[in-house]
Amino acid sequence: MIESILLTSVRIMTFHGRARLTNASGFFFERDGALFLVTSRHVLVDEASQHFPDRLEIELHIGSDISRSTGFSIPLFRDGLSLWRTGSDAAGNIDVAMIEIDRAALPDNVVYRAFTPAHLPRRFEDIEVGSSLLVVGFPLGFHDTVHHLPVVRQAVIASSFGLRFQGQGYFLTDARTHRGTSGAPVVMRANAQLPGMAELPWLLLGIHSARLDVGTRDLRVDEALGLNCAWYADILLTLSAPRRA
Repeated sequence: MIESILLTSVRIMTFHGRARLTNASGFFFERDGALFLVTSRHVLVDEASQHFPDRLEIELHIGSDISRSTGFSIPLFRDGLSLWRTGSDAAGNIDVAMIEIDRAALPDNVVYRAFTPAHLPRRFEDIEVGSSLLVVGFPLGFHDTVHHLPVVRQAVIASSFGLRFQGQGYFLTDARTHRGTSGAPVVMRANAQLPGMAELPWLLLGIHSARLDVGTRDLRVDEALGLNCAWYADILLTLSAPRRA
């Protein structure tokens, strides 16, 4: 038996033409029959580093043999227009993006699990600072290469959940993370008896973005903080809303 949480996340490889650029993490989100791949915005475009991929490739499980997989390519543009969705608020760009997956193009026997709106927390006050979390992803691209599964890192909530840290749309986690984890789901165990939780008993709290550091840190003396930004997952409701014709 494979834990359902491990089937929510996929390794993302970005490309420009045939040139492979970066590794990252992502996960599936489903709403009203539409299936989306969620990751960090800077995985799809990052002006500061001149990172401008034109397609993604993910690895999908096929059939009952968990060691069987296939590559699946997702274009990021059509007719010069971006196919992915992102947003902004009063503080600026939100480091979350999602792109709809064409279900008709998926293999018939593809195996995955997707979060839904039912997995988003409804009462922020019930989630306390210090609560135990998991970050499910592909640090430095590392994963189970035989079974094509992610690894998890333990984390805790390091700032008041529901309060935008320093006015931004994220909260802090305390966890050891690496490049390649960007876009990973940040989850907390949930009661499987709750509606919609039977097959995937996890609350989706956030989307891991990046490590947070202090610009004045003395690199020779001070260790890194070990803190990370996780953008609140409720932004997915806004980004997945049906687009007007």
